[in-house]
Amino acid sequence: MRDRDSKFTAAFDSVFAGNGTAVIPTPPQSPLSNAFAERWIRTARAQCTDRILITGERHLRTVLTTYAERYNAGRPHRSLDLRAPDDDPNIIPLHARTVRRRQVLGGLLNEYHSTLPRPPHHRQRTPSSAA
Repeated sequence: MRDRDSKFTAAFDSVFAGNGTAVIPTPPQSPLSNAFAERWIRTARAQCTDRILITGERHLRTVLTTYAERYNAGRPHRSLDLRAPDDDPNIIPLHARTVRRRQVLGGLLNEYHSTLPRPPHHRQRTPSSAA
């Protein structure tokens, strides 16, 4: 999908057509129809691709696939009341006291997950002898 700017000529579209990709121009006089895609691209660049050296197309696809999975399944979104898009809306998250960190993309991103608190460890007392 692309906007109708004059810089996108027929030669630009033919590059994608040669690759088997359909080019869909945005509807006329609708500047915000592309806003969701542009916002995702901005977020992916700022949080992911601007911070990692991409070594090739295969590496880029792996990085973006991993990031998209995290974005949809693990990243909280303010517009969704700090839930991920793939979260079940019928489940109410309970706050836990223990938080665990998991590194994604070799430590570039960190995910934090709530876990059930561990029960306290009590040492057995040995009876003391009274003198």
